[in-house]
Amino acid sequence: MTKEKINPDQLITTIIGGIEEVKGKEITILDLREIENTVCDYFIVCEGSSNTQVNAIVNSIQKQVSKTLKDKPWHVEGTENAEWVLMDYVNVVVHVFQKHIREYYDIESLWGDAKITQIETSY
Repeated sequence: MTKEKINPDQLITTIIGGIEEVKGKEITILDLREIENTVCDYFIVCEGSSNTQVNAIVNSIQKQVSKTLKDKPWHVEGTENAEWVLMDYVNVVVHVFQKHIREYYDIESLWGDAKITQIETSY
């Protein structure tokens, strides 16, 4: 596998492009590199308005990353009910939520020490 060769900034940019392609909302990047004992370097969190849109976001991310970087997630879970889908690209983990599930778990506040970047969308 070519996990180590992919630049994390390229991967993040490509993932965000996949989210924006299908109008994913409230895109947030959590930079976890300064926090000890984290499972990855970055979380990307976004939301869709329905299980159909959540799955569309997941599919769009996979397609964009595969096409642009010739990579695929190490693991994906949650696509059955599509309320919270986790996509593990090893150093970057993507969380695609439905709004009410994101509000319930509020993972951004669990990682309060992370550097948080909001991505502005034009739609």
